[in-house]
Amino acid sequence: MISDDVASKVTVDRFLRVLFAVVLACVTLYLARAFFEPIAFALFGIALVWPFQKAMEAKLRKSVALGFTILLTLLVLSLFVLAIAWSIDDIVHWTIANIPRFQSLYVRTTQWLEGYGIFLAEGLGQYNVGTFVSILQQAAAGVNYFIGFCILVFLLLTFGLMELSDFAKRLENLEPTLGWPITQATADIAKKIRRYMLIRTLGSVLTGLAVFVFTLSVGLDLAIAWSIISFVLNYIPYIGPFIAVVLPVFFANAQFDSWYWVIVIFAGLYAIQFLTGNFEPLIAGKALGISPFVMLVAFFFWGFLWGIPGAFIGLPATIAIFTIFEWNPSTRWIAKLLSDSDSSE
Repeated sequence: MISDDVASKVTVDRFLRVLFAVVLACVTLYLARAFFEPIAFALFGIALVWPFQKAMEAKLRKSVALGFTILLTLLVLSLFVLAIAWSIDDIVHWTIANIPRFQSLYVRTTQWLEGYGIFLAEGLGQYNVGTFVSILQQAAAGVNYFIGFCILVFLLLTFGLMELSDFAKRLENLEPTLGWPITQATADIAKKIRRYMLIRTLGSVLTGLAVFVFTLSVGLDLAIAWSIISFVLNYIPYIGPFIAVVLPVFFANAQFDSWYWVIVIFAGLYAIQFLTGNFEPLIAGKALGISPFVMLVAFFFWGFLWGIPGAFIGLPATIAIFTIFEWNPSTRWIAKLLSDSDSSE
């Protein structure tokens, strides 16, 4: 009887320690997110480009292969950043050139709401062009921050690739102490992250092309910008497709005087996002063996911790944690608990 009480106290004590460690880790990640975010993105980038560097090392010297990998990474990252910056700049210039349309939209909306007893002007104040200027300034500041963040991530990624071989050897030396193959686990993490990004990228390309064809066919301005934005936002599950629908519809409301075209554009964009964007987490969950519900919870958890960057990097981070649980014998039961039921059979 006494031994049962002691075992129960030990179990409760162990549970409380684990709970305290988890809470402490979450608080640390939240308070120090400016420090951890670029590191997480750099590790994510290393997992994506490392196979290319290994393939190049088989044909060229190690230093030359590293240089090619860094140059390719810089090229892809630059194209990605320039595409986003160009799209936002195009939208900003269109907004400035069509401020009277937004003023007309404001007037129409307030009049329509007043017909139902809702007085928007009393809550938000009269239309003010300065509001648009402030929004555009915030958008420009956001682009500048994004560019600086990408530069920092690229620098961390570069130094990480330079030391990756030595770090792998240090991990191998830790395996006897840990008691499980951590090097194989890290290789498996990188493989699963690449698989996830392949699924996500294919969906994003299909979404961007579909949005471009649809917006161009209905005569919505900024068709290229909307397609690029839809492509980028599709990498952010759930909330990304929602923004990619609402934003063009808002501008369509300013461009067209007819509610018919606004409804048509909303229905078309929603159908595209529903068919391409919202099913990708489910497909990725099946391919990776993780429960779609767990991936949904992970998305909201990382989004809460780190905001938009967390929404983007959250699922790859969850894949990494899940894979570590799979390879570690002491936590394998957690991976089985969180796995997709079909894949675990």
